[in-house]
Amino acid sequence: MARIHEHAATSHFDDDMIRDWLRLARTPHVGPITFYRLLQKFGTARAALDALPDLVPAHGKQKKLTPAPLADIDHELNALHKMGCMILCADDVRYPAPLRAVEDAPPVITVLGNIELLKRRCVGIVGARNASMNGRNFARKLATDLSATGIGVVSGLARGIDTAAHEGSLSGGTIAVVAGGVDIVYPPENQKLYDSIRAEGLIVAESPLAQEPFAQSFPRRNRVISGLSQGIVVVEASLRSGSLITARVAAEQGRDVFAVPGHPMDPRAEGTNSLIRDGAVMVRSAQDILDDLRTLQPDEFHTAAGVIPGGLFDRATGFFHDDKTKHDDDVFADLDDDILDMMLDLGVRPIPTSPASNPADLCEAILDHLSTTAVDIDDLIRTLGHSTATVQSALLTLELAGRVQRLPGNRVVRLAA
Repeated sequence: MARIHEHAATSHFDDDMIRDWLRLARTPHVGPITFYRLLQKFGTARAALDALPDLVPAHGKQKKLTPAPLADIDHELNALHKMGCMILCADDVRYPAPLRAVEDAPPVITVLGNIELLKRRCVGIVGARNASMNGRNFARKLATDLSATGIGVVSGLARGIDTAAHEGSLSGGTIAVVAGGVDIVYPPENQKLYDSIRAEGLIVAESPLAQEPFAQSFPRRNRVISGLSQGIVVVEASLRSGSLITARVAAEQGRDVFAVPGHPMDPRAEGTNSLIRDGAVMVRSAQDILDDLRTLQPDEFHTAAGVIPGGLFDRATGFFHDDKTKHDDDVFADLDDDILDMMLDLGVRPIPTSPASNPADLCEAILDHLSTTAVDIDDLIRTLGHSTATVQSALLTLELAGRVQRLPGNRVVRLAA
């Protein structure tokens, strides 16, 4: 599925535009995909912010949807400035092109350190937190050898393989994508490594300043790791490892997937051996990566079906679902005409609404059909028997209400009620 807002990046992002983008991105229930839909509809983040309260009107116990408080945004911007951080918006020319091409790319990222590293070809290295000594040593050497060729190494600052990858590429340029705010060190024992990366490499965060990571922060971080990279290398991973989610997302993003083989009796090798069986490139040294890594131009990055069959990842259902998000509010009964207009702008032709297409009833019907396992929206539309425009309008209302979340690949999940 192509990104709605795909067009040439601009270097003309002034302070007011950055503030507007950050405020819209920090507004509750406005995820990346909805962010870009709003931007497509209203043209600017400022116009979208002005329209939000009327898009989903108050109903019952539910208050109107309001943008994030401007005072909170100014506080975050001032604190980031004092830290020496930079805010990059997705349409800023300095925003990394590979990540921009991802369907659900973060509208706004915070960076701290050497921003020039974002211009390099990058490879992500991920794997087990409880990695073996051999696994850590191999990841460290792999990172050292890759960075020696000028390739940036991206990882997630986690224990185990991530830590080893950063250590091996410190002198050559490493990028740490953190799950919390740019100022939050997790795990705490990596404080010294964090400080070294801040001085010599680059820290990247999608989450707000001072936000501690929670369970679903990590899958979101992982899709940024793969989005920044031209390929992902998995070093040690069980069949239930989050690293396999990263590999799947990388494949969906059109990236190369690499895996380091392991002993068949080692549970930490089950995931990587399965990846190799299903089509990933086997890695014995950095040269295997260099020989196979495609040289892609910025306009060749895309979201596409990857080389890894989906069956391997059936256990990883419900990722991006925030178990901590609880909403007791009623579904909105009224839809604003702007929502339908947005669907029209996207090329969807509506049909006359029948009495059975009452917005509140349709929202309830959608929720009845959804769970925390992602489903294809086209399949949902066929099952419901309503027009595409009607279902898409209801889905947008439900997302802004915090009841569902759209995922890349035209999928949707229900959030905890």
